[in-house]
Amino acid sequence: MTVVVPCLNEADNVDAVYQEIVEELSGYAGLEVLFVDDGSTDATLDRFRTLAERDPAVSYLSFTRNYGLEAAFSAGYRYARHPWLLHLDADLQFPPAEAHKLIAKAMEGYDAVFGIRVDRQDRLLRRLASGLHEVISRRLLRIDIPSGGTSFRLVRTELARRVVDLRLGTPYFMAALPRLTRNWTTTPTAHRARRGGEPKVTVRGLARHAVELFMSYSVRPITFAGVLALFTSLCALIGAILAVLSHPSAAVLTGIALSGGLLSLAVIARYLVHIARGHPGTPQFLIQEANIPVRDEDRLYAAAPLTGQVSIMEHAS
Repeated sequence: MTVVVPCLNEADNVDAVYQEIVEELSGYAGLEVLFVDDGSTDATLDRFRTLAERDPAVSYLSFTRNYGLEAAFSAGYRYARHPWLLHLDADLQFPPAEAHKLIAKAMEGYDAVFGIRVDRQDRLLRRLASGLHEVISRRLLRIDIPSGGTSFRLVRTELARRVVDLRLGTPYFMAALPRLTRNWTTTPTAHRARRGGEPKVTVRGLARHAVELFMSYSVRPITFAGVLALFTSLCALIGAILAVLSHPSAAVLTGIALSGGLLSLAVIARYLVHIARGHPGTPQFLIQEANIPVRDEDRLYAAAPLTGQVSIMEHAS
């Protein structure tokens, strides 16, 4: 099993994460701990190097800049070396000991198991935002994602790579995986307060991520926009007729038509943004340093070796 740990300025937590992983999961044969540095500006990368020198089971990747959480764990999924991968965030809000529950569930025959937080230890605003996200995504937009699913998950590495290699313009792992298989499930897991450091997830970031999910994995918003556009066009026509007749309600109808039309335009424009993102452009991530072989396509300078490693194609040959 490979434990994938995305990190952004987590120098104070890296050692603690490593220690808990080793204490709880070293009993499983073939354990790899794969840290991914998402463009940290503190000593996070230095901690990776130190651990890797001391323990051959530690691997790491370091990005050329901050690409975001989805990119960080996607890189970890692509380069995990064992048949199963466990996603564990560096804030340790999901205790590594809870991985045994995911593993037991996977052994029932599932290809992916998502942890569901019990007695969630997050701020009220964060919990309310998650509840609203659940209602909109699952009930209103009918997006097929695990109810209450989290980044704490155990997935067959081959399946995780298939999701990552889709190279979607707007990647969203929990929404993409159910499109490939129904062989996944959820299980309750414990949750605790962040161990140390500053939270990296903001309300603004959650809102942006939610909009990307809504627009990229459901056609309902643009369908609504189309219906609204027709309705407002009708209102505008009636308003124009009433204006000709000098009726006092003409201004009200014209205002409704204008506001509805602008809303429809905003939704359609957002969809165009996501369509544009689907075209080849900026890579999801680029790696500047690693202690394992990586593909040339994932490196900023393909000709320059990363800490003396060859490309993954050369390694395979």
